[in-house]
Parts: sequence; structure tokens; C-alpha cells
Amino acid sequence: MKISLVTATWNCAGTVADCLASVAGQSYANREHVLIDGASRDDTLRVLQAHREQLAVLVSETDRGIYDALNKGIARASGDVVGFLHADDVFAGPDVLARVAAAFADPTVSAVYGDLQYVRKDDVSQVVRHWTSSPFSRRRLEWGWMPPHPTLYVRREWYERIGGFDARYRIAADYFSILRMFSQPDFKAVYLPEVLVKMRLGGASNRSLNNIVRKSREDLDALRRARVGAFGGLGALVWKNLSKVGQFRGKRR
Repeated sequence: MKISLVTATWNCAGTVADCLASVAGQSYANREHVLIDGASRDDTLRVLQAHREQLAVLVSETDRGIYDALNKGIARASGDVVGFLHADDVFAGPDVLARVAAAFADPTVSAVYGDLQYVRKDDVSQVVRHWTSSPFSRRRLEWGWMPPHPTLYVRREWYERIGGFDARYRIAADYFSILRMFSQPDFKAVYLPEVLVKMRLGGASNRSLNNIVRKSREDLDALRRARVGAFGGLGALVWKNLSKVGQFRGKRR
């Protein structure tokens, strides 16, 4: 089974080398790394060119935001399974892709996901927030549950079925795609109860108060369009946000 990793970059010269090294250090060999750069203005492209031999695809051109870039990556991916590793993120260990591939050995499995750690931007060993996920159920989805998107691996055919990410969303397109896929009766997801990815703090959804408000509005619109969630999606939105509180109280690793 071939796994395609898609990374979208833009002005991230300070962190992208860690991302590239993390992919190169994976024990699972049947993989490809697809890099879509948004015409970075710093040294990002220079760093990528220095690692060109490990990249199956390298494109640098202007885009309409991260979801447009990820859609370009999906279109160029040739793997059976697609996952995303953002430029600021790293795998939690060298065998993450091997464990993901083992779960996909069951041909009925549509998706695999695990746990996520948010870490300090300047020190990935310092955990700020620990997102422990759980096995999927439709009832949880209706009350705001979602898997940590940076840990989510999905058979490529599912992205083809839903048409990729809806780039009209600036922040919640990943959530909308999850709602559309996970709400289908033939979608089977497997939970790996372990940390798969370490994500540096500072993502678009929590960068400012305006972004937090925008994300809530987009989440609610996604719930309503997908026809998922109690009370027209309001119940799901409330519990989705409340569920994050306990993630800041876990053991710091």
C-alpha cells in the first residue's frame, strides 16, 4: 500500500526542514511526499530544493489558501491513502506510517487516525495540549466529535468522492470534509490510541480572536450543510468547543 503525504508550505523556512526530516525518518518505505508551496517569499523554496530528491512532487505557485494548496496535492497524489503533514509539524516517532499502513490492511477500512500533541513552536518536546481521541461513532459526530485532522489518513477514493476540500472555507474546510465522509454509512474509521503527530502551536484557527469567531461560524455552517448535529448544529458546536478544555490538563510529556 502506497501512502501519499501532502504538505502545503508558505514562508516556513524555519520549520519545514524538521517536517522533511520527519518524513525521511519513517520506517515505512512505500510512501511519497507531495509538496505544494504557495510561492513563498522567504527561503522556504531554497530549503525544499535542497531536499528535492526525497520529494515526489514539488510545485511552487500562488494559490487561494491552504485548502486550495491541499487540493492541488491530492490531485497530484498517486497513493492508495492520503494524509497531511503540515510544514510546522513532525511525526511522533519513526513507525507512524507503518502502523497506519497495518490498519489499512483491512480493505473495509476507509480511514485511520490517532492522537495529537500540540507543542511549543520553539521546542517540540514541550507539550502544551494533548488531544486524546476515541473510537468513532455517529452519535459522537452529532455532538461535535472529530478526529485530529493532522493524524487522519483516508483512502484517496474518498477525497475523490467528495471533491476534496471546499475552499470557500478559510478555516473549517477540514471539518466539513470530515463531516461529509464520516457521516456516510459505508465509511469505516479505525482509531489508533497513540500519538501520531506533534503539532506546533500557532495554527490559523487559534491565531487571533477574529479567527476563533470565524472558525465557530464556519463550523456551524459546515454542520448545517452536512446536516449533522443536534439543534441545527448548535449543540455539536458547543460540545465541540467544550471538549477542548480538558486537553490542557493532561500530563506534560
